[in-house]
Amino acid sequence: MASLILTLRETLRYRGAIGQWSWVLHRLTGLGVVFFLILHVVDTSWSVFYPELYEKAIAVYQSPLFTLGEFGLVFAVVYHALNGLRIVVMDYNPKLWKYQERAAYIVLGATAVILVPTFLSMGYHVVVHYQTDPYVLSPIEAIVEQLPFVVGMVIAVIASVVLSGLYGVVIKPQTPGGDAKAQGSNLERFWWSFMRVSGLLIVPLVFGHLAMIHILQGVFDLTVAGKTVVGTDLINVSGTATEFVMHRWSFLVGGVTVWKLYDIALLSLATIHGFNGLRYVLTDYTQDSPILRRAMGYVCVMGAVTLLVVGGAALLGTIEPSAIEMAKSAAEAIRRR
Repeated sequence: MASLILTLRETLRYRGAIGQWSWVLHRLTGLGVVFFLILHVVDTSWSVFYPELYEKAIAVYQSPLFTLGEFGLVFAVVYHALNGLRIVVMDYNPKLWKYQERAAYIVLGATAVILVPTFLSMGYHVVVHYQTDPYVLSPIEAIVEQLPFVVGMVIAVIASVVLSGLYGVVIKPQTPGGDAKAQGSNLERFWWSFMRVSGLLIVPLVFGHLAMIHILQGVFDLTVAGKTVVGTDLINVSGTATEFVMHRWSFLVGGVTVWKLYDIALLSLATIHGFNGLRYVLTDYTQDSPILRRAMGYVCVMGAVTLLVVGGAALLGTIEPSAIEMAKSAAEAIRRR
């Protein structure tokens, strides 16, 4: 905790160096993306398991508070991706290190160039949606709906701290040796390489997802009856988010469910990349406490495994026609409130 406070204080006092601000912004945007990833994967899985809850979740995403958050999310994804590309290029080309400052400014400029038309398109979807006099969830209601996620995260942290404490008491720490150090170094070298390779693979996947779900069709279009589902030639007849997901995941190209495979690849790479990045951040600020540092590693592993299992189960599952009827009833009940 002391190191976190020190970092925040010194970051605010630091002046004149773009490198420091790039480092801070990369971490903050990464944390924001990971937090949304947790919400998004769990919520989307409900389209398979609990369609009524999924319709309610989409109503939350369409609220004014989350609409503003969507703009923040897109900024975070775009900046984090472009700055990650900068890091990869610089890491593998030491001769370019002298251009670090220039590269950081190029990232900011490229982010602005991408976001201006993106935000204009997203803003258009927002204006069109609110012209239809939609059902609007209040900010308080939208926040309350997220409490189960917060509670789940707190429980995961507490469980990880307890497990870490038990590990330190029950299992005697081994005396540091050459083999242990070598294994640790090899593992961290693997993760160093993985973060860069996975980052390169994630960029086209996540940009494609943003283009389809936030630009070509906004989150508001998920619940428009009679609208073609983006990336398919299928019509969302019921106007439910559940049917939207069903059509995307069942759409075939050459007998292959292309968007389901696409989302499997995105889920796998983004989850492991994101939670390993979270591990870097959390362990950086728990260096003074072996128990907490170990617990932060545990909580990241637990989070990644949980998200992969939940998201994977949904992607491998099937949305039955009866789920559409349940979703329609839930959506009508929401609008009557």
